[in-house]
Amino acid sequence: MSPKRVVLRFMAETADKPIIYQLIRNYDLVVNILKANINPHKEGMMVLEIQGEPEQYTRGLEYLRSLGVTIQPLSQDVHRNETVCTHCGACISVCPSGALYLERPDMTVNFDEDKCVVCLMCVKACPYKAMEVRF
Repeated sequence: MSPKRVVLRFMAETADKPIIYQLIRNYDLVVNILKANINPHKEGMMVLEIQGEPEQYTRGLEYLRSLGVTIQPLSQDVHRNETVCTHCGACISVCPSGALYLERPDMTVNFDEDKCVVCLMCVKACPYKAMEVRF
């Protein structure tokens, strides 16, 4: 029952429906919204971490597909290149999940990949290109 990360893409017709509520209520799934861009009457995208019994998980994904929601496994990860990182801290201030943090007293930047929501803000902020995307 370890959580699985997926990317959902919604059509404009389903973006304003309570489908996440239905996943929780009808399929007994634990849902953690990691990132979302949903607007009524427009296409939307959401990154979820979903956890539950395998049968319920499968049924929940079938429900989403029946509504026309496209489901993809989260197939990219952010990785820090230790040989390039200078521990400048530029990435820390833009990280919304706290995956990048400053270790005191040695003042080094640490990266907790399990907390990363793959927003890619650190990739944009790093002046040394130490933060990399892997597919």
